[in-house]
Amino acid sequence: MGTKENGPKWVEMPSVSNRPIGGLEVGESYHDLGMKYPDAPIPRVRGDVIVHRAILEDIGGISQLIDWVADGDIVVVEMTDIMSRDMELRLAVGKIQDFIEGDICGQMIRLGNSRLLLLPPTFESTSAQ
Repeated sequence: MGTKENGPKWVEMPSVSNRPIGGLEVGESYHDLGMKYPDAPIPRVRGDVIVHRAILEDIGGISQLIDWVADGDIVVVEMTDIMSRDMELRLAVGKIQDFIEGDICGQMIRLGNSRLLLLPPTFESTSAQ
């Protein structure tokens, strides 16, 4: 065995090293990669899935949610901000449900009091018995 090295081993990556954002700090226990690399070039291959998390603040965000699910991705939507506006909430949920369940035969599942799970038709939920 060789000598022990102290601390993490840092690897220089040409694709990341010249970017001003995304630096990793020694001692960080959590790395929010969405904040560090908001436009990361993620190659898509057949059969892969991305799980998006989103906060729906108003009905203007519905189109992005629909686009993600249409691409075959899973979406977890936090709806706390829109829940106090009953009419807007009903409209948003109705539009999302019409598209997910009606147009593409996916599934919309309620998670707790303020979240929805949007599944494309390539995924199924089953009941555990």
